[in-house]
Amino acid sequence: MIAEDAAILALNKPAGISVTGERHGTDLVKMAADAGERLFPVHRIDKATSGLILFARDLRWHGGITRQFAKGGAGKGYLVITALAGPGAAASLPAAGTIDLPLSVGRKNRVRVAAPRASIVADQAAGTWSVSQADVFGHVRTYPSVTRFTTLWAGDRHAVLLARPLTGRRHQIRVHLAWTGFGVLGDPLFGGADWPRAYLHSLYLSFAAAWRDGAMLALTAPPGGDFWQPVLGELSGQDPAALIDAARRALTATLGPC
Repeated sequence: MIAEDAAILALNKPAGISVTGERHGTDLVKMAADAGERLFPVHRIDKATSGLILFARDLRWHGGITRQFAKGGAGKGYLVITALAGPGAAASLPAAGTIDLPLSVGRKNRVRVAAPRASIVADQAAGTWSVSQADVFGHVRTYPSVTRFTTLWAGDRHAVLLARPLTGRRHQIRVHLAWTGFGVLGDPLFGGADWPRAYLHSLYLSFAAAWRDGAMLALTAPPGGDFWQPVLGELSGQDPAALIDAARRALTATLGPC
C-alpha cells in the first residue's frame, strides 16, 4: 500500500495482475470486493505493467479525479527498461525525447501507430519522432498521443528511461517505444515472451485532491527488485536507488515536487 484515506487507495501493483475486468482469474477490484470493499479505478495500467494504481473509495470523488487523468491534468511517470541493439546503439538514444505519434485500433483490437511505419520522421538532434498530417490514416478513428521521455542510464545492451505520457491512450508507452525502436523489454505485445515480465513500472502520480481543499497529492511507488534484474550486472557504479533519485529530479523539474 502506498497511500490511503477515506477517499482514495493507492497500491503498488505487481506485474501480472489485472486492475479490473479479468475473465479467467482475479483482479484487484474483485479481490477488494471479496474482502468487503468496493473500489473504483481512477485510471488503468496494463496487466503486464507493475506499479502505482489509484482507486477511489467514494463515487463523490471518483469523477473529479478521473477527469484530471482524462484531460491531462494529472502528472504521470513510468520507469522503462528497453533493449538496445548492441554496442553503439545508445548513441541513437537522446538524453530526452518527444514521441508525437497518433494511435489507432486495428485488427484484433491491437493498438498501433495511425500511420505507415516508413512515414515516421526521427530527428535525432531534436529527439523527436512524428508523422505529417498527410500520412495519418483517414479510414479509422485516430487519437493524438504524445509521450516524453528522459534517459536515466544507458549501457551497451539496455537503457533505463523515465517516460511521461502526456495523453492517456491504451498501451501508449508500449506502442510508442516499440515503433521508435526502443521497445519495453519483455513486452508480450511485441515479442517479449522470453522474459519473465514486462519491464514497465508506474512510478509516479500527482493530482489535485478536492477532499483536501484542492491540495496536490504526489505519490511514488519504487519498483521491486525483480524490475532491476536485467540491468544489475551492467550498471557500473550506478544503482537502482540512484536511478530513482534521477527520475524524481526529472519529474520535479517538469511537474513539481515529488
